[in-house]
Amino acid sequence: MIDDAREEIVGMAKEGMHHPATKPVLKGAAIGAVAGAILPIVTWPIGLAAGAGYVLYNRIKK
Repeated sequence: MIDDAREEIVGMAKEGMHHPATKPVLKGAAIGAVAGAILPIVTWPIGLAAGAGYVLYNRIKK
């Protein structure tokens, strides 16, 4: 699974917005950042990383 995650991340870095995983991961990051800004304990950078990680995990799991 780690190799799959690395492959997706490298693909997104090389292809940018043309990679099929980039847009969903960015949307997840944005949703996580907003949730982090709203929640009192979680800050937006943690929410951003959690949202992006969650979407990337779900994408790799399939």
